[in-house]
Amino acid sequence: MATRVFCIGNGESRKPIDLNKLRPHGKIYGCNGLYRDFTPDVLCAVDHAIMHEVYHSGYCDKNETWLRDWVPLPGLTFKAVVYGGIGGDDLKLAEEHLPLTKSVTQNEKGDRQNFVFHGSNLAGRVSVIKRLKEKPGQEERLQKEINHRGIFVSWINPDDKANCLRDLDTKAMRDRGWACGASSGWVALKQNPDLKELYLIGHDLKSDTQRINNMYKGTNCYGLPEASPIPSTNWITQWKTLMNEFPKVQFIKVNPKGDDGSTPVNSKIDEWYQCKNIKYMNFDKLDENFNCK
Repeated sequence: MATRVFCIGNGESRKPIDLNKLRPHGKIYGCNGLYRDFTPDVLCAVDHAIMHEVYHSGYCDKNETWLRDWVPLPGLTFKAVVYGGIGGDDLKLAEEHLPLTKSVTQNEKGDRQNFVFHGSNLAGRVSVIKRLKEKPGQEERLQKEINHRGIFVSWINPDDKANCLRDLDTKAMRDRGWACGASSGWVALKQNPDLKELYLIGHDLKSDTQRINNMYKGTNCYGLPEASPIPSTNWITQWKTLMNEFPKVQFIKVNPKGDDGSTPVNSKIDEWYQCKNIKYMNFDKLDENFNCK
């Protein structure tokens, strides 16, 4: 168990940090698309599309991963779960509007016997088609609603290293339903009861521009570069909850210029003002401590 962990977010401020140089100094927890460039000690993902992307890549076969509602189902239930019991005319309607090979995002089944499913089954999509297909001028809306109802399936290996977030709390057996950043912090705090320091790197929370702040913007599962910043209220509240629940742990938010207030990212979080266990650090001090630039 670690006494120091680094929770890595995907805010663009972390670009200059060499994450590999942090390895000797603590355990590294990461979020979502980080797996594309770097293998943390523990990866968390909570949104349907990115969870299944991670799993389809083979990452979970060798690397510890915590995922939302990751509950394997018997392969024999595939049609009942994914098709939602549709047949006959409804199945023909689905095939007409939804090429089934493209409607279900899945990996190769091979000899795997169980699968994890997320999203809206084909029955849900057919109900949208029935509601809108005969209405004049609704074709664009129809396609938009259908596209938003993703169907994601991962055929799983029985000896993989994927875990379900609800299993992290063995008493309550529930997932808090948080965003990925704070969920990774929750995993770190639960796994390391002797933890003394938790560093937030790349958890920018704000944006210094009028555009989305994310290392992977414009790629699969992420927003477009021209999109507006994602509101940070929930992220800030969730991290504050952890600070209050774990008062003996020192939380350290690392920004390029610390908390000098020069930009939104380089500013203190007002909502954390009463938390006694949060402090801020700039990149120069981080590099001085861990030689990571």
